[in-house]
Amino acid sequence: MIAIPEAFARSTVEREGRAGEAWLVALPGVVAGLLERWSCVPDGGVLHGGVGIVVPVRRNDGSPAVLKVSFPHPGNAHEPDAFAVWAGRGAVRLYERDDERYAMLLERARATTLAQSEDGDRIAAVAGRISRTLAVPAPPGLPRLRDRADAWEHRLRADAGEPAHPLARRVLDAALATVRELGRDQPDTLVHGDLHARNVLRADREPWLAVDPKGCAGDPAYDAGTLLTSRAFQLIEAADLRTAAHRVIDVFAEAAETDRERARRWCQFHAVQAALRGRRHGFRVARRGALRARLTAFADELAELLT
Repeated sequence: MIAIPEAFARSTVEREGRAGEAWLVALPGVVAGLLERWSCVPDGGVLHGGVGIVVPVRRNDGSPAVLKVSFPHPGNAHEPDAFAVWAGRGAVRLYERDDERYAMLLERARATTLAQSEDGDRIAAVAGRISRTLAVPAPPGLPRLRDRADAWEHRLRADAGEPAHPLARRVLDAALATVRELGRDQPDTLVHGDLHARNVLRADREPWLAVDPKGCAGDPAYDAGTLLTSRAFQLIEAADLRTAAHRVIDVFAEAAETDRERARRWCQFHAVQAALRGRRHGFRVARRGALRARLTAFADELAELLT
């Protein structure tokens, strides 16, 4: 039986409550059954992300792979669909899937992530090239980002009425305009949906491969916002945040071959979302305390500078 990492177990219970506890109790047995079914043996310690575990394994032919099992949640449901469409182009290959258990057997990449690079331009360029490769026609059945537009607008308007935030009216209005003008009219293009530097891994078959997609259809420029806001800890130290933020957008848009202005508008929308959500729930890396306050202030400033 595998050992569930304590930090992962703790965060799962904090987030999911009793449902998370029950899932964790069953998880070692689920993994054991999948290993037997897919003829794999463990080949390293159990790793984890925010919502799932990853077990390095060897297949029956000796080739390396990873078994990924995620907590059952609608947001995780279409990850294998995206991998199936990409078929290894720009992302790790999908070998097996068990949708009922939210489990996949995937190509193993290296442990090195793009986030470990100290070259900001390189990070934005690699992410942009990955985005361009992944931008293929989306099959029917995948969630469409345009279908989230009403919920986005409702949440923004509700948050705009709260007195706790310092965002100027014009900043909120710009985010709402992006929802109205870009959010409801998006192409049926497959996009990653969570394309930040930690979700791009060093590989042997290609220099870099994407992991952990949301598997949705929409505007490829949307992923620029995910990348930019995920760079908070680097950008927060920039001597000139405006210049640094626009540099990320410029490099990403050029490499992704996407419209630069659309990328900027999605980045501003993401920054506004982060600023408002940070006040409601905090951030994954900072639920409370001084770091949460610092990240919220950074999101406020970023949203203002991109408006």
